[in-house]
Amino acid sequence: MKLWALLFFALPLLGCAYVGWHVWRILPLANVWRGVMVGCMLACFALFVANFMIGLDRLPMWLARAMYEVGNSSLIVLLYLVMLFLLLDLGRLLHLVPAAFLHNSVAGAWSVAGLMTALFFYANLHYYNKVREEMVFDAPVQQEMKIVLMSDLHLGYHNTRADLAKWVDMVNAEKPDLVLIAGDIVDMSVRPLIEERMAEEFRRLQAPVYATLGNHDYYAGEPRSEQFYRESGIRLLRDSAVTFPCGVTVIGRDDRTNPHRQTLNSIVAAMNSRGQQRGSTFTILLDHQPYHLEEAQAAGINFQFSGHTHYGQVWPISWIEDLIYEDAFGPLQKGNTRYYVSSGIGIWGGKFRIGTRSEYVVLRLRNKK
Repeated sequence: MKLWALLFFALPLLGCAYVGWHVWRILPLANVWRGVMVGCMLACFALFVANFMIGLDRLPMWLARAMYEVGNSSLIVLLYLVMLFLLLDLGRLLHLVPAAFLHNSVAGAWSVAGLMTALFFYANLHYYNKVREEMVFDAPVQQEMKIVLMSDLHLGYHNTRADLAKWVDMVNAEKPDLVLIAGDIVDMSVRPLIEERMAEEFRRLQAPVYATLGNHDYYAGEPRSEQFYRESGIRLLRDSAVTFPCGVTVIGRDDRTNPHRQTLNSIVAAMNSRGQQRGSTFTILLDHQPYHLEEAQAAGINFQFSGHTHYGQVWPISWIEDLIYEDAFGPLQKGNTRYYVSSGIGIWGGKFRIGTRSEYVVLRLRNKK
């Protein structure tokens, strides 16, 4: 097992032990009820592990949804409980928090429970607030063009057809000429998309839809995912490009999960050999994971749109993302190439946003003359 996978499970286990010990001490209850509370917490995390170990596709849909929501949400709740108890422990060491507040304490227990409830009520509401990010570029286009760009829908056991229907309504309200999706349409399994007939919602989009694959699309099973895209009317760009008469070329790179994907230079060279001259068009690159941004600059790409990072979903994971990626979120410019890394319209795991946002991008291309 890779180191990152070991850490992914080992660190939460340590967190469970730390939080479980604090919860046991702070609750002003008999030992049997303390055991029940701590046991429920451990059971929630066990559901998270079970989601990966046994899978959800073999379970009834209602049970699979419940296990996903509770298990995956518990990971984020655990993170904030660890941070809160670390802060309280530091306050105790500095004599800012009375030791009695953390032991058999009615005030302590209600304070922790109330703060966590308020925080995650806000975080859930904030997730459902989809931010509209608008960008305007001068470009060699025949007429003004409006493009809606999205990434990281993560449709599945938690983002349902009802969620997708709202997003489709938002996109249609923009009256776009084109819709582009930079990967991770599927979360972990294509089963919920098929059983809920989500393809019908995609077919309601009132503009051509082009997309590239993300790492989760591969995790969900590439052949079944591709079949779903065809039924949805989504045109996949896998190391390929399409040029529109209006003067826009869209290049879609396969996800780096595929070790045999082509280099960007080879894709551009193939375009040139077919007579798709990029100098006379505005080129948009869809590349799910925002690594090696210098490649787009070297290839003369006008605009790269990526996702994948979710900007960590919650603070302070967003700070870690900033250390990993040259651009973990938002706009960037290198030479004549512009970039935008989206935090995604959907989300993996619990439906919480703290210090980050869910968004879609509206790109308006104006004739530079």
